[in-house]
Amino acid sequence: MDNLQLFSMSKISVLILLLSTCFASPSLAADANPVSKQTICKFTPNPTYCNSVLPNQTSNAYDFGRYAAQKSLSQSLKFLNLVDKYLRSHSAALSQTAVLALQDCQFLAGLNVDFLASSLETLNNTNYPTLSDLKTDDIQTMLSAILTNQQTCLDGIQATASSWSVKSGLSVPLSNDTNLYSVSLALFNKAWVPKNKKKKGRKLLDNQINIDDVLVKEIVTVSQDGSGNFTTINDAVAAAPNKSEASKGYFLIYIKAGVYEEYVTIDKKKKYLMMVGDGINQTVLTGDRNVADGNWTTFKSATFAVVGQGFVAVNMTFRNTAGPGKHQAVAVRNGADLSTFYRCSIEGYQDTLYTHSMRQFYRECDIYGTVDFIFGNAAVVFQNCNIYPRLPMSGQFNAVTAQGRTDPNQNTGTLIHNCTIRAANDLALSDGGTKTYLGRPWKEYSRTIYMQSFMDSLIDEDGWHEWDGDFALSTLYYAEYDSSGPGSDTKSRVAWAGYHVIDAGDASNFTVSNFLLGDAWLPQTGVPFSGGLY
Repeated sequence: MDNLQLFSMSKISVLILLLSTCFASPSLAADANPVSKQTICKFTPNPTYCNSVLPNQTSNAYDFGRYAAQKSLSQSLKFLNLVDKYLRSHSAALSQTAVLALQDCQFLAGLNVDFLASSLETLNNTNYPTLSDLKTDDIQTMLSAILTNQQTCLDGIQATASSWSVKSGLSVPLSNDTNLYSVSLALFNKAWVPKNKKKKGRKLLDNQINIDDVLVKEIVTVSQDGSGNFTTINDAVAAAPNKSEASKGYFLIYIKAGVYEEYVTIDKKKKYLMMVGDGINQTVLTGDRNVADGNWTTFKSATFAVVGQGFVAVNMTFRNTAGPGKHQAVAVRNGADLSTFYRCSIEGYQDTLYTHSMRQFYRECDIYGTVDFIFGNAAVVFQNCNIYPRLPMSGQFNAVTAQGRTDPNQNTGTLIHNCTIRAANDLALSDGGTKTYLGRPWKEYSRTIYMQSFMDSLIDEDGWHEWDGDFALSTLYYAEYDSSGPGSDTKSRVAWAGYHVIDAGDASNFTVSNFLLGDAWLPQTGVPFSGGLY
């Protein structure tokens, strides 16, 4: 069956799995009993700040949580207005990268307003303990993402601070709002997230897969020779409906083989969009934006960026060809909740794949890079993937991951399961002087787990590398379980307080869940597809 015959059908079958609550922080069960703000603030990372913002009254965990969320929404609107003001008033006097950093903050602040408004609407329409597991996970993910967005804004401002003077006007609200968002997340976890929360989901150790039938509402074709509906990917994305509902099905863009030199962004309004190519190295999206040239922030350097919920990519290659000397140069930036990359290749050097926020899944993908090439702060699983460290610049070492969790209550982390880590050709053919590590802690609560993966001899016996002295070595959570290969021996691994060799019992707590089926995630038909897309 060829592609044209296949795409004339209204249903396709695609493998979709999702990281569930394997990264959820345990929290004490809450009830509606009245407590003082001093008592409830003990459950937050910064009790002193929490006491300064909560009302001086006796209430319950639920109402304190709603109050913090409402105050967070109000502050996020104020911060968005402040960034808008700076862009209107100071743009002419700022460098291009400083303006881009402000624009990143503007975009991220807008997302925070959306996430807080959505979370608060749900909380205000929910009786105390009756929040469903699905809604609990959704809100916990959005409140975690708000902190990630805030940190990304701060990182961009700090990276360009030498060229502009408005940083001082943003640093204080950024810091205060970050503390407030941390309180909101902690109080939500205290009130609504059960202690030792476990979901009905598939254990990774079962090593099974699910094939779910996905409803496709409309199919368009991209072909550079003019034989399709569009000649560019961007034109096809622009034609996708805004704010599509899951129950109406996917807008599928079939992209014929070719090298597409475009920068593509899937906006937050473009929900439930699927891109299907003709295969790795057949359908290729490529670009070379980077930070070193002085024209882009890390956030904006991505060849492909996606925010729209429910995005799926299949049988494609995404590249950033800037090279190891250009430093930060992102091939894919993924901030799309419930997104999946399946049988894709993601290729770059430093900072190849930016797992920016939300829940993400990568299966049977090839990922290439050098320094920190899988980085960010999301709830993300890599399963059955090939991970290829490349040859970096002289004097550099490779770090496969640089996970950026900043708050102990975030449900984020990087889980690498049943993957293969071996040298890319250029590294394999080098003199062997490059050291390669499983990861290093970008932020204070960095969290990464490797399970049942093959690690070739390129992995240094230490396994992991520090970021800066003893920063985060006691607050991070790094773990390994049951991996194989010459680089998997844990006997000589780092002796950090946050590093763990876990057993089967601990490993079973890390799950890829299939609980978000139906109209909560994938538009389903319930009718098996009788052909083979892959």
